[in-house]
Amino acid sequence: QVQVVESGGGLVQPGGSLRLSCAASGSIFRIYAMGWYREAPGKQRELVARSTDGRSPNYADSVKGRFTISRDNTKNTLYLQMNSVKPEDTAIYFCNMEVQTSGLPVRYSYWGQGTQVTVSS
Repeated sequence: QVQVVESGGGLVQPGGSLRLSCAASGSIFRIYAMGWYREAPGKQRELVARSTDGRSPNYADSVKGRFTISRDNTKNTLYLQMNSVKPEDTAIYFCNMEVQTSGLPVRYSYWGQGTQVTVSS
């Protein structure tokens, strides 16, 4: 089993910055992809940014140039640096990891419990 835990959410003023972290632990053989998603009230969960082994990160158009995704494979940790935040960035942010848990070529998707980000003055 794999556990995924997000941290770093909170209240931030428009134009400010926030850094989210996501750590995975448990039966991890390899992590193929890590991503951040968000869910605003009354809206569907959407991709914010995703990092896949061997590929350039991809971002939602709404966050390009403001958010940066990064990963530390030695710590099985994912980060999201959020700069120049806007009220419309307010949402619960979820971390997703695509994990191979053994030598078998099978991947499983794991989600964290989410962390609230509120952008307001």
